[in-house]
Amino acid sequence: MDLGKFIKQSQGYTAFVPGRFPPKEKLILDDQALELLSRATLLVGRLDGITQVLPDVDFFMFMYVRKEAALSSQIEGTRATMADSIKAENDIVTDLPEDVDDIQHYIKAMNFGLKKLASLPLSVRLLRDVHKVLLTDGRSSHFAAPGEIRRSQNWIGGGSPATASFVPPPHHFIADALGDLEKFLHASDGVPSLIKTGWAHAQFETIHPFLDGNGRTGRLLVTFYLCQQGILQFPVLYISEYFKKNRQSYFDLLEGYHNRGEVLLWLKFFLQGVAHVSEEAIETAKKITILRDQDMQTVYALGRSGKTGLLLLQNLFRLPIVMVKKVEEFTGLSRPNANKLVDRFVRVGILEQIDKKKEYGRSFVYKKYFDLFK
Repeated sequence: MDLGKFIKQSQGYTAFVPGRFPPKEKLILDDQALELLSRATLLVGRLDGITQVLPDVDFFMFMYVRKEAALSSQIEGTRATMADSIKAENDIVTDLPEDVDDIQHYIKAMNFGLKKLASLPLSVRLLRDVHKVLLTDGRSSHFAAPGEIRRSQNWIGGGSPATASFVPPPHHFIADALGDLEKFLHASDGVPSLIKTGWAHAQFETIHPFLDGNGRTGRLLVTFYLCQQGILQFPVLYISEYFKKNRQSYFDLLEGYHNRGEVLLWLKFFLQGVAHVSEEAIETAKKITILRDQDMQTVYALGRSGKTGLLLLQNLFRLPIVMVKKVEEFTGLSRPNANKLVDRFVRVGILEQIDKKKEYGRSFVYKKYFDLFK
Protein backbone atom coordinates (compact mmCIF):
# COMPACT_ATOMS: atom_id res chain seq x y z
CA MET A 1 0.00 0.00 0.00
CA ASP A 2 1.34 3.45 -0.91
CA LEU A 3 1.77 5.42 2.33
CA GLY A 4 4.20 8.00 0.98
CA LYS A 5 7.56 8.43 -0.71
CA PHE A 6 11.21 8.42 0.26
CA ILE A 7 12.76 11.69 -0.83
CA LYS A 8 16.41 12.70 -0.66
CA GLN A 9 16.94 15.78 1.50
CA SER A 10 19.36 18.62 0.96
CA GLN A 11 21.47 17.28 3.84
CA GLY A 12 22.13 14.12 1.83
CA TYR A 13 19.96 11.54 3.64
CA THR A 14 16.64 10.11 2.46
CA ALA A 15 13.53 10.74 4.57
CA PHE A 16 9.98 9.44 4.38
CA VAL A 17 7.40 11.99 3.21
CA PRO A 18 3.87 10.73 3.94
CA GLY A 19 1.02 10.92 1.48
CA ARG A 20 -2.53 11.68 2.50
CA PHE A 21 -3.76 9.34 5.20
CA PRO A 22 -5.52 7.03 4.95
CA PRO A 23 -4.44 6.22 1.38
CA LYS A 24 -6.97 6.32 -1.44
CA GLU A 25 -6.34 2.61 -2.03
CA LYS A 26 -8.93 0.67 -0.06
CA LEU A 27 -7.69 -1.69 2.61
CA ILE A 28 -8.79 -5.23 1.75
CA LEU A 29 -8.80 -7.77 4.57
CA ASP A 30 -8.07 -11.32 3.40
CA ASP A 31 -9.68 -14.38 5.01
CA GLN A 32 -6.95 -14.71 7.62
CA ALA A 33 -7.26 -11.06 8.64
CA LEU A 34 -11.05 -11.33 8.86
CA GLU A 35 -10.75 -14.41 11.06
CA LEU A 36 -8.23 -12.64 13.32
CA LEU A 37 -10.46 -9.57 13.51
CA SER A 38 -13.48 -11.70 14.44
CA ARG A 39 -11.59 -13.52 17.20
CA ALA A 40 -10.02 -10.34 18.59
CA THR A 41 -13.39 -8.56 18.62
CA LEU A 42 -15.03 -11.47 20.43
CA LEU A 43 -12.34 -11.70 23.10
CA VAL A 44 -12.18 -7.94 23.71
CA GLY A 45 -15.95 -8.01 24.20
CA ARG A 46 -15.64 -10.83 26.72
CA LEU A 47 -12.84 -9.00 28.52
CA ASP A 48 -14.90 -5.83 28.75
CA GLY A 49 -17.86 -7.79 30.07
CA ILE A 50 -15.95 -9.65 32.79
CA THR A 51 -14.10 -6.57 34.04
CA GLN A 52 -17.36 -4.66 34.42
CA VAL A 53 -18.53 -7.17 37.03
CA LEU A 54 -15.24 -7.34 38.94
CA PRO A 55 -15.74 -6.27 42.56
CA ASP A 56 -13.71 -3.19 43.56
CA VAL A 57 -12.73 -2.70 39.92
CA ASP A 58 -11.11 0.68 40.63
CA PHE A 59 -8.60 -1.03 42.90
CA PHE A 60 -7.71 -3.64 40.28
CA MET A 61 -7.20 -0.91 37.65
CA PHE A 62 -4.11 0.27 39.50
CA MET A 63 -2.42 -3.04 38.73
CA TYR A 64 -3.50 -3.18 35.09
CA VAL A 65 -2.17 0.34 34.52
CA ARG A 66 1.11 -0.49 36.27
CA LYS A 67 1.57 -3.63 34.18
CA GLU A 68 1.07 -1.79 30.89
CA ALA A 69 3.37 1.00 32.10
CA ALA A 70 6.15 -1.41 33.04
CA LEU A 71 5.96 -3.46 29.85
CA SER A 72 5.73 -0.46 27.52
CA SER A 73 8.75 1.11 29.21
CA GLN A 74 10.69 -2.16 29.03
CA ILE A 75 10.20 -2.27 25.25
CA GLU A 76 12.34 0.87 25.17
CA GLY A 77 15.04 -0.77 27.30
CA THR A 78 13.92 0.11 30.83
CA ARG A 79 15.21 -2.51 33.28
CA ALA A 80 12.87 -1.67 36.16
CA THR A 81 9.87 -3.92 36.76
CA MET A 82 6.32 -3.50 37.98
CA ALA A 83 7.49 -4.63 41.43
CA ASP A 84 10.12 -1.88 41.43
CA SER A 85 7.41 0.63 40.57
CA ILE A 86 5.22 -0.49 43.47
CA LYS A 87 8.18 -0.39 45.86
CA ALA A 88 8.93 3.17 44.75
CA GLU A 89 5.34 4.15 45.60
CA ASN A 90 5.97 2.74 49.10
CA ASP A 91 9.24 4.69 49.41
CA ILE A 92 11.10 1.37 49.46
CA VAL A 93 14.15 2.70 47.64
CA THR A 94 16.81 0.10 48.44
CA ASP A 95 18.44 -1.30 45.29
CA LEU A 96 15.82 0.17 42.95
CA PRO A 97 16.97 0.69 39.34
CA GLU A 98 17.30 4.34 38.42
CA ASP A 99 15.01 3.87 35.44
CA VAL A 100 12.00 3.01 37.64
CA ASP A 101 11.28 6.68 37.02
CA ASP A 102 10.27 5.76 33.43
CA ILE A 103 7.43 3.57 34.72
CA GLN A 104 6.25 6.16 37.23
CA HIS A 105 6.00 8.79 34.52
CA TYR A 106 4.16 6.41 32.22
CA ILE A 107 1.57 5.73 34.94
CA LYS A 108 1.08 9.47 35.44
CA ALA A 109 0.72 10.00 31.69
CA MET A 110 -1.84 7.22 31.29
CA ASN A 111 -3.94 8.35 34.25
CA PHE A 112 -3.76 11.94 33.03
CA GLY A 113 -4.89 10.98 29.53
CA LEU A 114 -7.74 8.75 30.71
CA LYS A 115 -9.01 11.52 32.97
CA LYS A 116 -8.89 14.05 30.12
CA LEU A 117 -10.75 11.67 27.79
CA ALA A 118 -13.76 11.83 30.08
CA SER A 119 -14.41 15.36 28.83
CA LEU A 120 -12.26 15.87 25.71
CA PRO A 121 -11.95 14.07 22.36
CA LEU A 122 -8.78 12.18 21.49
CA SER A 123 -6.69 14.72 19.62
CA VAL A 124 -3.16 15.78 18.76
CA ARG A 125 -3.39 18.38 21.52
CA LEU A 126 -4.27 15.73 24.08
CA LEU A 127 -1.36 13.52 22.94
CA ARG A 128 0.97 16.49 23.27
CA ASP A 129 -0.28 17.07 26.82
CA VAL A 130 0.18 13.39 27.61
CA HIS A 131 3.70 13.47 26.17
CA LYS A 132 4.46 16.46 28.38
CA VAL A 133 3.42 14.51 31.49
CA LEU A 134 5.35 11.46 30.28
CA LEU A 135 8.68 13.26 29.90
CA THR A 136 8.64 16.38 32.09
CA ASP A 137 11.28 15.91 34.80
CA GLY A 138 11.76 12.36 33.54
CA ARG A 139 15.06 10.54 33.64
CA SER A 140 15.63 10.91 29.89
CA SER A 141 13.87 14.21 29.26
CA HIS A 142 16.87 16.55 29.00
CA PHE A 143 16.67 16.93 25.22
CA ALA A 144 13.15 15.56 24.70
CA ALA A 145 11.18 18.87 24.57
CA PRO A 146 8.18 17.45 26.49
CA GLY A 147 4.86 18.22 24.80
CA GLU A 148 6.51 19.88 21.80
CA ILE A 149 6.29 18.65 18.22
CA ARG A 150 9.85 18.32 17.01
CA ARG A 151 11.47 21.05 14.90
CA SER A 152 14.45 18.97 13.85
CA GLN A 153 15.08 15.62 12.23
CA ASN A 154 15.06 12.40 14.22
CA TRP A 155 15.75 8.87 13.00
CA ILE A 156 15.38 5.20 13.96
CA GLY A 157 18.43 2.92 14.13
CA GLY A 158 21.96 3.87 13.14
CA GLY A 159 24.11 6.68 14.38
CA SER A 160 22.77 9.39 12.06
CA PRO A 161 20.04 9.93 9.44
CA ALA A 162 22.53 8.78 6.79
CA THR A 163 22.90 5.32 8.39
CA ALA A 164 19.42 4.98 9.92
CA SER A 165 17.03 2.12 9.17
CA PHE A 166 14.23 4.69 8.87
CA VAL A 167 14.11 8.49 8.77
CA PRO A 168 10.65 9.84 9.68
CA PRO A 169 9.10 12.84 7.94
CA PRO A 170 11.01 16.15 8.10
CA HIS A 171 9.43 18.43 10.70
CA HIS A 172 7.54 20.65 8.21
CA PHE A 173 5.41 17.65 7.14
CA ILE A 174 4.36 16.67 10.66
CA ALA A 175 1.41 19.03 11.15
CA ASP A 176 -0.42 17.78 8.06
CA ALA A 177 0.38 14.14 8.84
CA LEU A 178 -0.93 14.43 12.40
CA GLY A 179 -3.98 16.30 11.16
CA ASP A 180 -4.81 13.43 8.80
CA LEU A 181 -4.32 10.93 11.63
CA GLU A 182 -6.63 12.85 13.95
CA LYS A 183 -9.36 13.00 11.28
CA PHE A 184 -8.93 9.26 10.68
CA LEU A 185 -9.51 8.52 14.37
CA HIS A 186 -12.87 10.31 14.32
CA ALA A 187 -14.07 9.51 10.78
CA SER A 188 -17.27 7.51 10.25
CA ASP A 189 -15.67 5.45 7.50
CA GLY A 190 -16.78 1.91 8.31
CA VAL A 191 -13.27 0.81 9.30
CA PRO A 192 -13.60 -1.61 12.26
CA SER A 193 -12.39 -0.04 15.49
CA LEU A 194 -9.70 -2.63 16.18
CA ILE A 195 -8.33 -2.20 12.65
CA LYS A 196 -8.36 1.55 13.12
CA THR A 197 -6.58 1.21 16.47
CA GLY A 198 -3.72 -0.86 15.07
CA TRP A 199 -3.43 1.25 11.94
CA ALA A 200 -3.34 4.49 13.93
CA HIS A 201 -0.54 3.15 16.13
CA ALA A 202 1.62 2.21 13.14
CA GLN A 203 0.96 5.55 11.45
CA PHE A 204 1.83 7.48 14.61
CA GLU A 205 5.12 5.59 14.90
CA THR A 206 5.82 6.37 11.23
CA ILE A 207 5.28 10.11 11.78
CA HIS A 208 7.44 9.97 14.96
CA PRO A 209 6.39 13.52 15.90
CA PHE A 210 8.45 13.91 19.09
CA LEU A 211 12.18 13.90 19.70
CA ASP A 212 11.75 11.11 22.26
CA GLY A 213 8.96 9.04 23.77
CA ASN A 214 7.22 8.21 20.47
CA GLY A 215 6.94 4.47 21.20
CA ARG A 216 5.42 4.97 24.63
CA THR A 217 3.07 7.70 23.45
CA GLY A 218 1.99 5.57 20.50
CA ARG A 219 1.16 2.65 22.79
CA LEU A 220 -0.79 4.98 25.06
CA LEU A 221 -2.74 5.98 21.95
CA VAL A 222 -3.93 2.35 21.67
CA THR A 223 -5.35 2.39 25.21
CA PHE A 224 -6.90 5.84 24.82
CA TYR A 225 -8.63 5.00 21.55
CA LEU A 226 -10.09 1.71 22.80
CA CYS A 227 -11.45 3.43 25.90
CA GLN A 228 -12.82 6.49 24.10
CA GLN A 229 -14.59 4.31 21.54
CA GLY A 230 -16.28 2.40 24.35
CA ILE A 231 -14.68 -0.86 23.26
CA LEU A 232 -13.29 -1.09 26.78
CA GLN A 233 -14.79 0.61 29.81
CA PHE A 234 -11.53 0.18 31.71
CA PRO A 235 -7.88 0.13 30.52
CA VAL A 236 -7.36 -3.61 31.02
CA LEU A 237 -5.84 -4.56 27.67
CA TYR A 238 -2.08 -4.45 28.13
CA ILE A 239 -1.01 -4.81 24.50
CA SER A 240 2.60 -4.00 25.44
CA GLU A 241 2.90 -7.48 26.93
CA TYR A 242 2.50 -8.99 23.45
CA PHE A 243 4.78 -6.38 21.88
CA LYS A 244 7.48 -7.07 24.48
CA LYS A 245 7.24 -10.87 24.12
CA ASN A 246 7.56 -10.39 20.35
CA ARG A 247 9.79 -7.33 20.48
CA GLN A 248 11.81 -8.01 17.34
CA SER A 249 8.72 -8.89 15.31
CA TYR A 250 7.07 -5.72 16.61
CA PHE A 251 9.94 -3.57 15.36
CA ASP A 252 10.35 -5.53 12.10
CA LEU A 253 6.66 -5.26 11.21
CA LEU A 254 6.58 -1.54 11.97
CA GLU A 255 9.63 -1.19 9.73
CA GLY A 256 7.82 -3.15 7.02
CA TYR A 257 4.82 -0.86 7.45
CA HIS A 258 6.65 2.42 6.89
CA ASN A 259 9.42 1.18 4.57
CA ARG A 260 7.38 -1.06 2.28
CA GLY A 261 3.72 -0.22 3.00
CA GLU A 262 3.03 -3.68 4.49
CA VAL A 263 -0.15 -2.59 6.23
CA LEU A 264 -1.94 -5.93 6.29
CA LEU A 265 1.01 -7.83 7.77
CA TRP A 266 1.21 -5.30 10.58
CA LEU A 267 -2.53 -5.43 11.24
CA LYS A 268 -2.54 -9.23 11.44
CA PHE A 269 0.22 -9.08 14.05
CA PHE A 270 -1.69 -6.42 15.99
CA LEU A 271 -4.95 -8.41 15.94
CA GLN A 272 -3.13 -11.55 17.08
CA GLY A 273 -1.75 -9.51 19.97
CA VAL A 274 -5.14 -8.10 20.94
CA ALA A 275 -6.67 -11.59 21.00
CA HIS A 276 -3.74 -13.04 22.97
CA VAL A 277 -3.65 -10.43 25.73
CA SER A 278 -7.47 -10.30 25.95
CA GLU A 279 -7.58 -14.04 26.55
CA GLU A 280 -4.90 -13.78 29.21
CA ALA A 281 -6.62 -10.84 30.90
CA ILE A 282 -9.94 -12.73 30.98
CA GLU A 283 -8.27 -15.61 32.82
CA THR A 284 -6.57 -13.17 35.19
CA ALA A 285 -9.90 -11.49 35.98
CA LYS A 286 -11.47 -14.87 36.78
CA LYS A 287 -8.57 -15.80 39.07
CA ILE A 288 -8.79 -12.42 40.82
CA THR A 289 -12.45 -13.01 41.63
CA ILE A 290 -11.76 -16.49 43.03
CA LEU A 291 -8.77 -15.29 45.07
CA ARG A 292 -10.71 -12.34 46.46
CA ASP A 293 -13.58 -14.56 47.62
CA GLN A 294 -11.20 -17.05 49.24
CA ASP A 295 -9.17 -14.44 51.07
CA MET A 296 -12.23 -12.50 52.21
CA GLN A 297 -13.46 -15.67 53.93
CA THR A 298 -10.05 -16.04 55.54
CA VAL A 299 -10.16 -12.46 56.81
CA TYR A 300 -13.74 -12.85 58.09
CA ALA A 301 -12.45 -15.71 60.23
CA LEU A 302 -10.02 -13.37 62.01
CA GLY A 303 -12.81 -12.32 64.36
CA ARG A 304 -12.37 -8.89 65.91
CA SER A 305 -9.68 -8.02 63.39
CA GLY A 306 -12.04 -8.80 60.52
CA LYS A 307 -13.23 -5.24 59.86
CA THR A 308 -9.79 -3.64 59.63
CA GLY A 309 -8.54 -6.78 57.93
CA LEU A 310 -11.06 -6.37 55.10
CA LEU A 311 -9.98 -2.76 54.72
CA LEU A 312 -6.36 -3.85 54.41
CA LEU A 313 -7.24 -6.64 51.97
CA GLN A 314 -9.16 -4.24 49.75
CA ASN A 315 -6.18 -1.90 49.59
CA LEU A 316 -3.79 -4.76 48.84
CA PHE A 317 -5.56 -5.20 45.52
CA ARG A 318 -4.41 -1.67 44.71
CA LEU A 319 -0.96 -1.86 46.29
CA PRO A 320 0.16 -5.48 46.84
CA ILE A 321 3.59 -4.58 48.24
CA VAL A 322 3.44 -2.71 51.54
CA MET A 323 5.34 -1.70 54.62
CA VAL A 324 3.67 -1.45 58.03
CA LYS A 325 3.58 2.32 57.72
CA LYS A 326 1.32 1.98 54.68
CA VAL A 327 -0.93 -0.45 56.59
CA GLU A 328 -1.33 2.24 59.25
CA GLU A 329 -2.49 4.65 56.53
CA PHE A 330 -4.94 2.13 55.08
CA THR A 331 -6.53 1.12 58.37
CA GLY A 332 -6.02 3.98 60.82
CA LEU A 333 -4.42 1.55 63.26
CA SER A 334 -1.55 2.43 65.57
CA ARG A 335 1.89 1.11 64.70
CA PRO A 336 1.72 -1.81 67.22
CA ASN A 337 -1.76 -2.85 66.06
CA ALA A 338 -0.78 -2.50 62.39
CA ASN A 339 2.17 -4.80 63.07
CA LYS A 340 -0.14 -7.33 64.71
CA LEU A 341 -2.54 -7.25 61.76
CA VAL A 342 0.30 -7.73 59.29
CA ASP A 343 1.63 -10.66 61.31
CA ARG A 344 -1.83 -12.25 61.27
CA PHE A 345 -1.99 -11.79 57.48
CA VAL A 346 1.38 -13.53 57.25
CA ARG A 347 0.23 -16.43 59.43
CA VAL A 348 -2.90 -17.07 57.34
CA GLY A 349 -0.91 -16.92 54.09
CA ILE A 350 -2.17 -13.66 52.60
CA LEU A 351 1.03 -11.64 53.04
CA GLU A 352 4.59 -12.84 52.74
CA GLN A 353 7.63 -11.00 54.07
CA ILE A 354 9.96 -10.14 51.18
CA ASP A 355 13.25 -10.13 53.09
CA LYS A 356 12.76 -12.60 55.91
CA LYS A 357 16.05 -11.62 57.58
CA LYS A 358 14.93 -8.05 58.29
CA GLU A 359 13.42 -7.20 61.66
CA TYR A 360 12.89 -3.49 61.02
CA GLY A 361 11.65 -1.70 57.90
CA ARG A 362 10.01 -4.93 56.76
CA SER A 363 8.13 -5.06 53.46
CA PHE A 364 5.46 -7.58 52.51
CA VAL A 365 3.90 -8.81 49.29
CA TYR A 366 0.39 -10.12 48.59
CA LYS A 367 2.13 -12.76 46.52
CA LYS A 368 -0.82 -14.83 45.29
CA TYR A 369 -2.37 -11.68 43.83
CA PHE A 370 0.83 -10.07 42.56
CA ASP A 371 1.85 -13.26 40.76
CA LEU A 372 -1.32 -13.11 38.65
CA PHE A 373 0.15 -10.07 36.88
CA LYS A 374 3.64 -11.41 36.25
